[in-house]
Amino acid sequence: MSTLDEKAPVATGTASPMIRVEDLTKVFGSGSSADEAVALAADGVGRREIQERTGATLAVHDVSFDIAPGELFVIMGLSGSGKSTLVRLLNRLIEPTSGTIDVDGRDLGSLGDGDLRTLRNERMSMVFQHFALLPHRTVAQNAEYGLQIRGVDAAERRRTAEWALEQVGLGDRADALPGQLSGGMQQRVGLARALASDTDVLLMDEPYSALDPLIRRDMQKLLVRLQRELRKTIVFITHDLNEAMLLGDRILLLKDGRLVQVGTGPEILASPADDYVAEFVSDVDRSRVLTATDVIHEPRITVTLDERPSDVLVRLGKAEATGAYVVDSEHRILGVIRDDRLGHAAATGATSIDRSALVEEYRTTEPDRPLIDLLHQVGRNPVPLAVVDGGRLTGVVPRGAVLAALSTHPEATHPAATHSDSTHDRNGNV
Repeated sequence: MSTLDEKAPVATGTASPMIRVEDLTKVFGSGSSADEAVALAADGVGRREIQERTGATLAVHDVSFDIAPGELFVIMGLSGSGKSTLVRLLNRLIEPTSGTIDVDGRDLGSLGDGDLRTLRNERMSMVFQHFALLPHRTVAQNAEYGLQIRGVDAAERRRTAEWALEQVGLGDRADALPGQLSGGMQQRVGLARALASDTDVLLMDEPYSALDPLIRRDMQKLLVRLQRELRKTIVFITHDLNEAMLLGDRILLLKDGRLVQVGTGPEILASPADDYVAEFVSDVDRSRVLTATDVIHEPRITVTLDERPSDVLVRLGKAEATGAYVVDSEHRILGVIRDDRLGHAAATGATSIDRSALVEEYRTTEPDRPLIDLLHQVGRNPVPLAVVDGGRLTGVVPRGAVLAALSTHPEATHPAATHSDSTHDRNGNV
């Protein structure tokens, strides 16, 4: 598993949230100025005017959201939007002005210093943008540092650190010093340290923003693979919307400390909450965000071997198709039957379809494969591209649906637009 399209789905809303944030506000200021800033924010006054009138800075205002166990939740915003403040509020590195934060049912505001340290050491770990490695310690010693703080014995620390380094592809660099590694490798050490700590939650504050594009892409792939295997709850901060769309099960967009929209990447692309979001997503590479699931159609026709060829020909004619998938009782694809072969069988009086008449003129894809991987496959066979899940045919992807989804107009990805039959020709293509 090494590609970004292999993210495992997260069933949000089906279990108690790992993190619940309600009415969270943070004002940098003191006394009456902070109180006045909160009151002005509640009246809809903007951040700049609040600062001019009170001298206080409204960093985060009235933000509420839930994060499901095992979800990769992205907090996205431009510089100054409040995203880094928000992630530091989640483990109380910064104290909130008001609002509540629950982690696995525990109110962080009720924790004393000792319990808060335990939570940070054992329940929530953090991966920083600038690595935060100890330069005089080896890679393995950096990876095991969190366990050392907990008092884990040396042998167990080493075993766990070596496992974590193997996960991030640095098993052979355990005895190197951080200064001997590239920036991408140093970030892998930071991730290994978080994995070795074996916390339920990973907080990742713009961890890849200092990396060059190729290394950044590799780190994104690595995170997707690890998330699929380990199912951590991850809060990932970024200012890069393409990165947010690639990684996030859901995305929270911030503007001037206020929540603008929360949703999956395709939901935000299809239905931006306002003009700000619409402009924001206009340059997103939709081909890497949208997947086969986002453009899937029900097959116009499927056939079983026991059907009479002449009857199938009539159905093909009504569907304006030149071929159809032949499936078994469990809806697994056996092959494709073309109209010319059906015509020959019907002429001989055949009462069922001979399996030897089937052709392999079709291609398949997984539901979560990004559209960029499908462009060279659609429209090349008598039947549309098949979407297969668990070996079963679940739908098809006509070429027209892919082209419509890649349109720059958000409404083009709406189900009403992509599920219309009027744009397809007799092969299910444009």
